[in-house]
Amino acid sequence: MTPTSPSRRDLLKGAAAVAVATSVGVASPVTSGRAHAQGSAPLSRARIDGVLKQAVDAREVPGVVAMAATPRGLLYEGAFGVRALDQTPPMTLDTVFRVASMTKAITSVAAMQLVEQGKVKLEEPVPNIDPALGSPQVLDGFDASGVPKLRPAKRPITLRHLLTHTAGFSYEIWDANMVRYVKASGMPSTATGKVAAIRMPLVFDPGDKWEYGVNTDWVGRLVEEMSGQPLDVYFRERIFGPLRMRDSGYRTSDEQRSRQARVHQRQPDGTLVPQPLEAAFTPEFWSGGGPLYSTARDYLTFLQMLLHGGSFNGARILRPETVALMNKNHTGDIPAGIMKTESPARSNDVDLFPGAQIRWGLGYMLNMQPGPNGRSAGTVSWGGIFNTYYWIDPAKRVTGLIMTQILPFADQRVLKLYGQLESAVYETLKSV
Repeated sequence: MTPTSPSRRDLLKGAAAVAVATSVGVASPVTSGRAHAQGSAPLSRARIDGVLKQAVDAREVPGVVAMAATPRGLLYEGAFGVRALDQTPPMTLDTVFRVASMTKAITSVAAMQLVEQGKVKLEEPVPNIDPALGSPQVLDGFDASGVPKLRPAKRPITLRHLLTHTAGFSYEIWDANMVRYVKASGMPSTATGKVAAIRMPLVFDPGDKWEYGVNTDWVGRLVEEMSGQPLDVYFRERIFGPLRMRDSGYRTSDEQRSRQARVHQRQPDGTLVPQPLEAAFTPEFWSGGGPLYSTARDYLTFLQMLLHGGSFNGARILRPETVALMNKNHTGDIPAGIMKTESPARSNDVDLFPGAQIRWGLGYMLNMQPGPNGRSAGTVSWGGIFNTYYWIDPAKRVTGLIMTQILPFADQRVLKLYGQLESAVYETLKSV
C-alpha cells in the first residue's frame, strides 16, 4: 500500500494524454490551476495534470483535486473528474470534502496555541476534565465469561501522550479488543457522536506504545475546557477566520453542500459505488478527531501556515519554534503508523511506508528517512478516512495534498495516485 513512484513511461503517457485532450477538445481537465506566480514550466504542470487525469480516465477515482505550494506561493492546483459518478457536476477547485482525520492537525495546532499561552503543558498530567482522562483504566483482557478486566493505569496521561497517540486510547475500527469491549460493555460506538463513546478504557499504559485512537477527540475537549469556547467557535475565531479559510467548519451551508463531493465505496471488483450525502447531524460534542468539512484551497492555506512557520495571510497562528517542535520525533523508538483493520468496509490495513522508520510528531506522522517519491526525512503527513492526504516537507520547503472521497481508507489506487502526485511535484520543483 506504499504510495508508489510513477515510471517515466507513465508520466510521459499522462502528459501526452493532456496534450491530445487539449488538441481535440475532449476529456480535458475540468479545472486546472496554473502556478503563474512561480513560473513553473508548462511541461511540469502537464506532468501533474497527466497523472491525475489518467487516474480519472481509468475510473480509479471518480474525481480528484490536488494542490501544492512552496514558500514562494502556489506551485500547482488541479481538479479532474466528477463529484459523483451518477451525476454530472464536475470536480472543481472549490469542491467541499469531508476531511475526517485531517481535522487532527487543526486540533493539534489549537492545543499548541494553548501551550504557548501557558494554559496547559505538554509534560504534565492533563487537567481532570473527565474520569477517562483523570483516572484512566486499562483493559487487561477478559475473564472466562467474556467480562472485561480493568485496572488503573500505571501513570497519568499527558498532552504529549494524546498528541502522539501514545496515551493508550484506540479506535474500534483498528482494535479487536476494543470491538469486543464495546459489545460487552454496551457503550455507544464512536459513530454516535456521544461523549460516552470516547470514555473508553486504554489498551496499554500511557507512553508504552503507539496506537491510533480517540486521543485527539480528548485534545478537542481540553481545548474547549481551557479556552472556554466550543471547538467550532474556537476554530473559527483562532484559526479559520485569521487564515480566511471560509469553507472550513463542522457544518455546511446549503451553498457549500451543493459543492460537496459524494463518498464512493470501493467494491471487491474495484468498481466504485456512489453513496448518498450524509444526513445533517448534530453530535453531543464537536470531535477534535474527525468530522470537519473543507476544500483543498482552504486546507492548503492551513498547510502553508505550517510551512511558513506558523504565519500566513498576515496572521500569526503559532510561533516558529512551536511549529518546529511539532515537527520533531516525540515517540522516540516507539514505532508508529501501522494499523490492522477490524472493519474492511471502512479501512484496509494501514502501512503507508512498509519497512520504513515511522514515528509521530505533535499531531501527525513523521518520516524518519527519505520517502520513495521525493519527500525528505523529517516530512510530516497524514490523511482522512475518505482518502484525503497531505504532506509538509520542511527540508525541501514544499507542501501538498490530494482530495478524493473513497472508502475504505488506504485505498491502494488512491495511494498509488498520491505517490505519483508527490513524485511529479518534486520533479516540478526542479524546474522552478
